[in-house]
Amino acid sequence: MADYKMHMLVCGGTGCRASESKKIRQNLDASIQANGLEDSVQVVETGCFGFCEKGPVVKILPDNTFYVQVRPEDADQIVAEHIVKGRQVKHLLYEDPTKQEVIADSKDMGFYKKQVRIALRNCGFIDPENIDEYISRDGYAALATCLGDMTPEQVIDTMKESGLRGRGGGGFPTGLKWQFTRNSVSEQKYVVCNADEGDPGAFMDRSILEGDPHSVLEAMAICGYAIGADTGLIYIRAEYPLAIDRLKVAIKQAREIGLLGNDIMGTGFNFDVELRYGAGAFVCGEETALIHSMEGLRGEPTFKPPFPAVEGYLKKPTNVNNVETLANVPVIINKGAEWFASIGTDKSKGTKVFALAGKINNVGLIEVPMGTTLREVIFDIGGGIKDGKKFKAVQTGGPSGGCLTEEHLDTPIDFDNLLSVGSMMGSGGMIVMDEDDCMVSVAKFYLEFTLDESCGKCTPCRIGNKRLYEILDKITQGKGTKEDLDRLRMLGNVIKDTSLCGLGQTSPNPILSTLDNFYDEYLAHVEDGRCPAGQCKALLQYKIIDDKCTGCTLCFRQCPVAAISGERKSPHFIDQSLCIKCGVCYEKCKFDAIEIV
Repeated sequence: MADYKMHMLVCGGTGCRASESKKIRQNLDASIQANGLEDSVQVVETGCFGFCEKGPVVKILPDNTFYVQVRPEDADQIVAEHIVKGRQVKHLLYEDPTKQEVIADSKDMGFYKKQVRIALRNCGFIDPENIDEYISRDGYAALATCLGDMTPEQVIDTMKESGLRGRGGGGFPTGLKWQFTRNSVSEQKYVVCNADEGDPGAFMDRSILEGDPHSVLEAMAICGYAIGADTGLIYIRAEYPLAIDRLKVAIKQAREIGLLGNDIMGTGFNFDVELRYGAGAFVCGEETALIHSMEGLRGEPTFKPPFPAVEGYLKKPTNVNNVETLANVPVIINKGAEWFASIGTDKSKGTKVFALAGKINNVGLIEVPMGTTLREVIFDIGGGIKDGKKFKAVQTGGPSGGCLTEEHLDTPIDFDNLLSVGSMMGSGGMIVMDEDDCMVSVAKFYLEFTLDESCGKCTPCRIGNKRLYEILDKITQGKGTKEDLDRLRMLGNVIKDTSLCGLGQTSPNPILSTLDNFYDEYLAHVEDGRCPAGQCKALLQYKIIDDKCTGCTLCFRQCPVAAISGERKSPHFIDQSLCIKCGVCYEKCKFDAIEIV
């Protein structure tokens, strides 16, 4: 076995792969061999490093040099300079946009400084397709501890004492859910991993499965032991091909060395895992809809009780946890419930993974202790707003969450605090908006998504959300009234109170939160016929400034609908009844003689 002196870690997550990280790895391998270094330097394709804004990423160990935005053609230079001569490649190092300084070590980057990686502990560090690397990081040690030293009741008590709550959005205590399933009497029980991640801009679960699939398999086996199940099912959307491939590899490897299958570790415990594929329905993130989809039925929710812990997959007791929840389980067993409970807030223990996106400098995947403030996430980890723009809002919880404002920036992030200010944790999507975003259009965007993803089973969600969308569309078209704002609030609250499942019950949240926090912006749309952010096309007006117009006729010639008139060398005029708001005149004018009002 080679005694490697250096390792070159190449991000192999979906985002970096889309930017040719696989080719980067191949080129690095070829350059290492060309220099005769294959016995001392190893190139490893890992999962996501998290810093997606700066991908593809290549990290050199042991000196921890962090290269960003690497291209395949950079491979030879990295090997020649860094590996052979011991000199860093300066132009590939990260430059902090706020401090205007070059940083070589990821530990010194603002993006990583306040992160605590538990669920993401192995992502960007190990080869997800090599079970030996997972085992070298205490992999399957937790399963061995449970099978050899703990009773199922002790495992469940440990989960309860840790305070771990479901990371899929509901925040239900994990240990309590396991207890309910264990208490159900049945010869057959199931462990289900919910990997049906469907929020716009969310990629937390996908990245864990791509970067550390064995952590989920180990946790499912531990859960199976605790509740008395011998079968695990991973429900994953078919749009995650890389995650699926790596799960298949991980399952095969675990079976080959006896960590899945019959008589695991010689203890008599049997447990195996199978994959089930979803077609990308957002509603199937709800556990009863997910179970029906796995059974080959329509992905629609049903009334509870009975809860899945009593009657789930194939009418048998079933425990459903999402990917991130399960990724925490092995660490809790290895380090203890007290250690995990020491992180976070009083009622929200541990960390939370967020997909940080939108108008922010450092887009990526982050993991922070519960209780970290929105300000710390957005400005310290996220690096602030792009292009020096002003922060306006942050949407947490995806389509089920709400939009929070500058006055909420010092809110500690946990399940209860976010609910108290009109939003929610959700599965971990966090989208940042700046001064150029129209909050009415944002609410309309999320509602359109929910409307499209609704299963249509219950009337409040199917019809009510359609009516909400029509009112929002009317407002963005400049045809709304102040009474429409009252209708939005009234109807939104009715839908929340009467919908069948979590999708419908939370679908009005983006509307209700923006009404609470940006009511003046709604009023500007309905009373002044104006979109303050300039995003609602129907409310825009392009006007020619007489003092600046030279009468060059360029705008007249470029207008596709002949809405501009005027004589040469005289100021022109835009007929608002004909203008289609295409903006061609504004873009083409060489004299800045056209303004948007």
